[in-house]
Amino acid sequence: MKKTAMTLALAAALPTFANAEEVFNFYGKANASFQSNDEGDGATTDVQSNASRLGVKGELPLDNGIKGIYKMEYQVNMDGEGDTFSQRNIYAGLEGGFGQVIGGKFDTPLKVAQKKVDLFNDLEGDIKSLVTKSDNRESNNLQYTTPSFAGFKVAAAYISNKEEALFDDEGNEIDTRDNGTSISFAYDQNGAYIAYAYDMGVEANDWNVSRVVGQYNFGNLQVGALFEEQEKADKSKQDGWMTSVAYKINNWTAKAQYGKSDIVKTDGETFSLGLDYKLSKAAKLFTFYTDETAADDYDRSYFGVGTEFKF
Repeated sequence: MKKTAMTLALAAALPTFANAEEVFNFYGKANASFQSNDEGDGATTDVQSNASRLGVKGELPLDNGIKGIYKMEYQVNMDGEGDTFSQRNIYAGLEGGFGQVIGGKFDTPLKVAQKKVDLFNDLEGDIKSLVTKSDNRESNNLQYTTPSFAGFKVAAAYISNKEEALFDDEGNEIDTRDNGTSISFAYDQNGAYIAYAYDMGVEANDWNVSRVVGQYNFGNLQVGALFEEQEKADKSKQDGWMTSVAYKINNWTAKAQYGKSDIVKTDGETFSLGLDYKLSKAAKLFTFYTDETAADDYDRSYFGVGTEFKF
């Protein structure tokens, strides 16, 4: 069923939306891979659900050119492990000539600033595996985003944590987290993307994180890079970086990504190769290989093949 037909069917089933002249979209992504995982104790195989999701989003026309907007998105574990559904980005707000204001639980501006530099996002080579700890999705999040001015846009989020408790790896309470802020400045036009983002108190109290991202498309070639520095409360600093390249040939896309970081693990190093085959605008086959190493004999490798369907 085409997305338009599905949307119309849902709108018919929900007359409140239709009567309000609301633009209503039901969407999702099914991404699953069969993998061989070697994490130091010999290779094992399993099926991974790679951030598969279901969601609904829409907008409701109001007065004076303003519209109400909302999004409710849930991750679906297609491998049958853990909870079947869990929250992803969920918000409601207003949008108009002034920009956009939303509140709820959603990705911070610093996380969003990575754009599509991470070519192995949601797979084992995702930058959150070894490069960064700061790809956060925060609750009690209030965000303002400016309109685009010749490709330039600013986003600022205030995260009210209500003295949220922080725990160590053994489950012991070690601190309470106060309110935090996340800000990004981005330029995106004519195939060029540059962004700077800064978190204050989002990861933990008195922890600051800065991130610089660049991406450029040369026809069928895409290159990108990311640098990040994390400063803790004791003023100690760790940094990490990664670079990626993708090249399209007809329905094929070859990808490579490399990064080094001390943020997640000391002397962390990650390398990934991938190949995608586009079946249609909404479907693809893919395969990938990821190798990760770090201090203390940390050595892992993954190989997988999978499918992705968007609707």
